[in-house]
Amino acid sequence: MRFKTAFMYISVCVLGCFSFLWAGGESCAAIKVMVSIAPQEYFVRKIGAGLVEVLVMVPPGASPATYEPKPRQMVAVAESAIYFAIGVPFESAWLKRIIRMNPRMRVVHTEEGIEKLPMKARLEYRQRRERRDLESSGGLRDPHVWLSPPLVIIQARNIMDAFCRVDPAHAQTYEANYRDFVEELVGLDLKIRKILMKRPRGFRFMVYHPSWGYFARAYGLEQVPIELEGKEPTIRELKSLIRFAKNNGIRIIFAQPQFSLKSATAIASSLGGRVVVADPLAPNWAENLLKVAGEFRKALR
Repeated sequence: MRFKTAFMYISVCVLGCFSFLWAGGESCAAIKVMVSIAPQEYFVRKIGAGLVEVLVMVPPGASPATYEPKPRQMVAVAESAIYFAIGVPFESAWLKRIIRMNPRMRVVHTEEGIEKLPMKARLEYRQRRERRDLESSGGLRDPHVWLSPPLVIIQARNIMDAFCRVDPAHAQTYEANYRDFVEELVGLDLKIRKILMKRPRGFRFMVYHPSWGYFARAYGLEQVPIELEGKEPTIRELKSLIRFAKNNGIRIIFAQPQFSLKSATAIASSLGGRVVVADPLAPNWAENLLKVAGEFRKALR
């Protein structure tokens, strides 16, 4: 790992020099920033408009839990003014190394000010008589704060504040863009509430990976997770989940493209139901939330 980090550092220095020469030694007018995941790019562009250039670290289809940056991305780190973090596992492994590549870069934790939920253990659903809120053995907190429009308002404020500090000459523009974005978020929140108000009955939905906890809390729903911390359910847990789904009329299992569909497919097959893909990392963030809300409504029967 030390050799790999050293090699990456040398690559950054060499490629960074070439980038500087290629640009003729002149800096770009746009502020170069980096984000961890694609939904953040949506937020940053809404506030930065044409004043920023955004690079996403974890590309579509990759997992924020296991991704390793490419050398070209580390070159971009050396040229970036801001890194917008959000608390995904990728950052625990790489953020300190990223900072060492560019100590002058401002790191902004966009989730600051948000109280994170504990990841619920599968045991919560084994037997209804034993229901209780359990945290995972490591006290893991749910990082998926970008899936709740009300919480994105907090993240948007943190993004705006960072831009105003780094580029005070355009502070009024960032503030105006922030107000417009908040108005958009309020409108999106109302649309989602309207969609889910039409649900026939029920409020539980089953997911492979517990990504939708904040979304569920915002709209009066409850997610039932199949896996936890990357661990597949045991045969006994699988049977318990199938029994739980049958007792609660659950026939649709939600999965995401970054994980295996094996367990989700097995449960759906036993229920005579189907698997629906709901991607929490989709770049078309607002459109995706409306689409997923519609799918949840269909599942809540």
